[in-house]
Amino acid sequence: MNKSAKDLIYLLSCAVNGITPDKASVQAMNLEQLYQLAKAHSLRAAVYIALRSADAKDVNFQQAYNKAVRKNVLLDVERTAIFERFEQQGIWYMPLKGSILKELYPENGMREMADNDVLYDSTKQAEVKKIMLSMGYSAESVGKTHHDVYMKPPVLNFELHTLLFRAASDFYAYYQNPKRLMIPDEGSKYGFHFSDEDFYVYMLAHEYKHFSGGGTGLRSLLDCYVFLQNKRDSLDWAYIRGQTEQLGLTGFEREQRELAEKVFSSVTFPELTEHEQELLDYFLTSKTYGTTSRAAENTIRKYQSKLRSKSRFRYLWARLFPEPKYMEQNFSFFCRHKLLLPIGYLWRIIRAPFIRKEKIKAEMKALRKYDNKKV
Repeated sequence: MNKSAKDLIYLLSCAVNGITPDKASVQAMNLEQLYQLAKAHSLRAAVYIALRSADAKDVNFQQAYNKAVRKNVLLDVERTAIFERFEQQGIWYMPLKGSILKELYPENGMREMADNDVLYDSTKQAEVKKIMLSMGYSAESVGKTHHDVYMKPPVLNFELHTLLFRAASDFYAYYQNPKRLMIPDEGSKYGFHFSDEDFYVYMLAHEYKHFSGGGTGLRSLLDCYVFLQNKRDSLDWAYIRGQTEQLGLTGFEREQRELAEKVFSSVTFPELTEHEQELLDYFLTSKTYGTTSRAAENTIRKYQSKLRSKSRFRYLWARLFPEPKYMEQNFSFFCRHKLLLPIGYLWRIIRAPFIRKEKIKAEMKALRKYDNKKV
């Protein structure tokens, strides 16, 4: 692990624990390299707060922080307005992930936000679309996946979820009926929230989805630390263990929690085991939303495990002709009649190079690298 990565972790530890960094240490940092790394992990605002407390000035970090604060304020105002419309039209809703987590950070704007995620009543999708369009949003994607995407210039981006996980996910069955876990908001007819325990479990499931796909960056580890700093002592850990066992996340929960607490609880970089260092490196090299190359490698690993084979031919066949369940979820039109299914497979193959060019290139590169080897 290079010096910039250690500097980043040091400053993040200072920021979330209210500690002023050592000025001499800050002066010895390469702020340009640090900025690029923090940017890749959506952590510039948090780093700026630590630098500011040490009287270190950097225009790039300050601008990133100012933008983060502005965007958070705009998203908060707009989210409130959207929820008011939902209340008026009797549409139940529940904010997710970052909009909840950001409130647990020590200072406004410390947790950067790309968008706002909200779960809503999927039976009201048409009504919700009318609301969003009337508020000046463009419907970037509606009804195509388990979440709808709405955008309004210059920075507003809302992902409105009809499901917490798509049907192909290992977590779909557990979260198919999320209302069994949802608690009504006080003073609201249609707003809901998770208990702290269920929020933590959902946060883990969502992070693992990315972790086992394209990867997830250091911000996820920091989110875990900040959440636990605020909630650890009040959580029902027996309940959490029961839910993570159902989801197959017990090991992931323990490893992430222990690593987060080791890395961020002290400004002195901890001594890590070989496995912990490998895990930390995985977070550090994944960036905020993962990488195409990592997604390709993890895809190959999953298929080889499922097929119990490292044969390139078997892998390519499985990728070209996925199971009918996949086709039903992604190419439902061709699954309405059995005779159309072969056309659906052909259409999928023809269109793939035009819409998934980079993903295919990365997967072929990874396949050449790991062909007949352990991924």
